[in-house]
Amino acid sequence: MINSCEGRQYTVMSNVAVEHNSSKDFEDLVYLLSHDVGNSVRALLEVPQWIKEDFVSAGHSMSKPMAENFDLLETQTRRLDRMLSDLLAYSRVGRLQSTRLVDFHEALDLVLDQVSLPRSFRVTHDFQCKSMKFGEHDMLTLLSALISNAIKHHDKSSGHIHLSSLTLAGEIVICVQDDGPGIAEKYRDRVFEAMSTLKPRDEVEGSGMGLAIVRKIVHNHGGELAWIEPDAQFNTALEMRFKIGL
Repeated sequence: MINSCEGRQYTVMSNVAVEHNSSKDFEDLVYLLSHDVGNSVRALLEVPQWIKEDFVSAGHSMSKPMAENFDLLETQTRRLDRMLSDLLAYSRVGRLQSTRLVDFHEALDLVLDQVSLPRSFRVTHDFQCKSMKFGEHDMLTLLSALISNAIKHHDKSSGHIHLSSLTLAGEIVICVQDDGPGIAEKYRDRVFEAMSTLKPRDEVEGSGMGLAIVRKIVHNHGGELAWIEPDAQFNTALEMRFKIGL
């Protein structure tokens, strides 16, 4: 009986190892494809521009349908480029980085220098917990994805995004809130799925990878995330919890 149980345990452990290796192999493949195919996509963005320049230089005038087709090609190629970039970011989570003490203020300052924040939007913060052990690149990607997602899906020309952190019952709790339109309860799980969008890409440009990247980073660092009831001035609140010492 003991041998039988040990055999079952070994089988379970082997299956877990196989699943882990399969997941790693898949992520390695995504990383390579995103990088290599991305180079070809960037060439696709440049070549139509060269064709247009040569066409005009030769003294030809471009018809309206032709110009519209070139614009359509550029739009679709930029979408593909964005999708590949986000897939690359997804595959990079946890790669080639060690955890260290990351300061929330410093990380947010770096992100705000990189994110295209509209002048009509403001980002506030209340970091009662000043820092935590985390992958530095993952923290920057996490904050960037959260802020960019709030801006992209806002229903007004101006908005307010608030980030906070605190320690509670042996956990570090990070929360991001915004005063956008909110997310209907029936969609709150779906928005974390890779390449999932609630609106057509002609209305809101995006790859649908933002919150999938957020979820992967949080889980990769042993955390959990959940939608919670926001403060009175906000409509959306996402809370992330991490055990202290993990």
